Amino acid sequence: MKKYNMITTSLLMLGLTACSSEQALTDTPKVTEQLSAPGAPGIDPFWAFAGKTGIGTSFEQYQNGAYSDSAATGKVSKVWFSIAKGVITETMFGLIHQAQIKDMQFVVVGKDFTVTETDDLDVTIDYLYKDEHGRPLSLAYKVTSTDKQGRFSLEKHIFTDPDGQTLFVRSIFNTQLKSVKAYVTVNPYIDNNGLDDFAKTTEQGLVAWQGDSYLSLQGAKPFKQTSVGFTGKSDGLNALKTTQQLASVYQNTGEQSGNVSLLAELGEIGNNSQFDLTLSFGNNEQASFKQGQASLARGYQHVLDNYNGKGDALGWQDYLQSLAPLNTMSEQTTDNGKLLYTSAMVLKAQEDKTHAGALIASLSNPWGETVSAKTGSTGYKAVWVRDFYQVAMAFMALGDTATAKTAFEYLEKVQVNNKTPGNKGDTGWFLQKTHVDGELEWVGVQLDQTAMPIMLAWKLHQADVLTDAELTGWYGRMLKPAADFLVDGGRAKILWNDMQITPPATQQERWEEQAGYSPSTTAAVVAGLITAADIATLAGDDQNAKRYLETAKKYNSGIESMMFTTAGNLESINSDGEYFIRIGQDKDANSNTKINANNGREGFNKKQILDGGFLELVRYGVRDALAPSIVKTLPEYDDETLADNLQVKYSYQFSDGSGSFPGFRRYGNDGYGEDEVTGANYAEGGQNTPGQRGRVWPFFTGERGHYEIAAANATQSLNADKQQSIKNTYVKGLEQFANEGMMLPEQVWDGVGNNKAGYTLGEGTNSATPLAWTHAEYVKLVRSLSDKHVWDHYPVVEQALK
Repeated sequence: MKKYNMITTSLLMLGLTACSSEQALTDTPKVTEQLSAPGAPGIDPFWAFAGKTGIGTSFEQYQNGAYSDSAATGKVSKVWFSIAKGVITETMFGLIHQAQIKDMQFVVVGKDFTVTETDDLDVTIDYLYKDEHGRPLSLAYKVTSTDKQGRFSLEKHIFTDPDGQTLFVRSIFNTQLKSVKAYVTVNPYIDNNGLDDFAKTTEQGLVAWQGDSYLSLQGAKPFKQTSVGFTGKSDGLNALKTTQQLASVYQNTGEQSGNVSLLAELGEIGNNSQFDLTLSFGNNEQASFKQGQASLARGYQHVLDNYNGKGDALGWQDYLQSLAPLNTMSEQTTDNGKLLYTSAMVLKAQEDKTHAGALIASLSNPWGETVSAKTGSTGYKAVWVRDFYQVAMAFMALGDTATAKTAFEYLEKVQVNNKTPGNKGDTGWFLQKTHVDGELEWVGVQLDQTAMPIMLAWKLHQADVLTDAELTGWYGRMLKPAADFLVDGGRAKILWNDMQITPPATQQERWEEQAGYSPSTTAAVVAGLITAADIATLAGDDQNAKRYLETAKKYNSGIESMMFTTAGNLESINSDGEYFIRIGQDKDANSNTKINANNGREGFNKKQILDGGFLELVRYGVRDALAPSIVKTLPEYDDETLADNLQVKYSYQFSDGSGSFPGFRRYGNDGYGEDEVTGANYAEGGQNTPGQRGRVWPFFTGERGHYEIAAANATQSLNADKQQSIKNTYVKGLEQFANEGMMLPEQVWDGVGNNKAGYTLGEGTNSATPLAWTHAEYVKLVRSLSDKHVWDHYPVVEQALK
């Protein structure tokens, strides 16, 4: 360390002397070049804004159900990127959750101003490759940012190299002013954390690393000037903002790791000043630079054409063309299929490429800019079997049976067995949340997540995606252990979890927050056992087929007594006191027990809390759409006169003035969202607050649309007029919730409380965007409307319960 300091001091003295004498002659400030940047470890690192307006990666083709360099698409590219507020944000390499940067942004510097992309610019986003209907044909983006004072504009083209490990970025600047320079800065978060990185400048460009993971930044044109430093301390941005020039540049960040930044001067800009840059990755410095050099050598147009799938290359356009139902389904959209095409690609893009079939929940970290990045965090870049099931069913709806089958086969990795690390309990259930490689993260038992793999297997077999022999094989390996757990329960004993599970009571329902008897969980459990009975019969296991069916009928017979109150206490003129509750921790739906406090909110009498879980009973075939308990719950569920804390439904207006459509919160008293008193992010600073409020989740609009299809079929009224009405309310409603980049969010602003972030009504919040579940629900709704029946309905369930 002393050697570094001595060299730095010597260079600093020489630099200052040279600068002083030169200044006396020319009065032009010179830059001091120093060896090591001061200010380690830099400011505390946080993740980026979670409301993404774009995500992307290359399309890769399977070979025998796996990603392989010998497949038709060639070398597998394992780079993903995201865009938020016009800025390139978390970019992943390797596994889909392994973020390598927080952000990459451009800086424009004039004589008396410095503007970064995170400043207040006017931003628009569009797709680089579209068909004649305006439907995206690849996940390549054009982002245009305009200075509000008219001093410059910046256009970025963003995509990955499908033949390498590189993010390719073309920047095009326009300004009428003289002596304006452009810079680019990158904040590396190598291997998914922001504190353990090193950085240096080289003749080739800039490089950052942690261990054997390397990131390099280089350009088609040599950089005019480069520097590295510790973020917020010596990264050069403060100097550019205050003096419009760099007083010092640094060659490396020394011996201490930290939150580092890379900075490069691109050069002076005028009209149509163009710079091609690559952010590339490898397991050593040379490999990372080599990847970027190869992409630059191939050139912008070649890389983009291959990404898109033009000519002989296989790319996103080819994937879309392989989806046979897509054009017919587009007829049931109100935007000519724009969101449908986008959703197909977004869902496929959220699959890991090392572990084929591993479908994550979202390529984002909810409320990221207030979530610490000192240590690794997957956020939503992980596997939840429930979200996973929704996406796999959407792939089936799109006609992508290969991905649906590969996803099903992946599920074996996340089922608890005797070899699951740390497991000292019973087996057969599926882990709550895992990394894509199967690493344990959360270990609560959610019985719907144990039922859904069985349901998915049944659907795959019905569609001839799984043969009789394959299904029989999977029955013995994965499905029977799951069904046995749904019947017998067992001891969950792994990591923190040590609890006896007695179905149909679940340790956690679909919101992962409460134990007890839940309509949505029970709907899946009953459907799972009935489909398991059907599969057991095929496999020749008649004894268990009978046991599964009898248990399903027993659970089914107790649904109303345990979950449908006839002594409700909601203060509403629309309530007759009879409705499904969200969840109860005892078997008497009319008791006055409280559910647990959660997300900063105190626990309430269970009869105060409504949610839409009862509609899953209809979706899966456990209850008819016109069943009295279902119909009686709708007035309370739709009641917009309830107190805001307990209200679930909120109405939104279409931007074209054509009417209104519904949005729904998860449940009354939901605390998973921004604080309605202070406007702070969820759990900002690591602490829950009593004012936290869960907002409207768009996929419930899809769930309600599915119910309307089922109800219309029950009354034989799904005629052309009714179909059009559902399309113009629920399909169009989901389309309205999409942002400018056609990403569908987890939550949208509901208009209640402190709007510190300045959201417009119905705009996605900083929760998680794009949410795979929301895109999947949209796809399934469009397919359901196209087919005139609910896509993930189970006729075998309906028949068994008659």
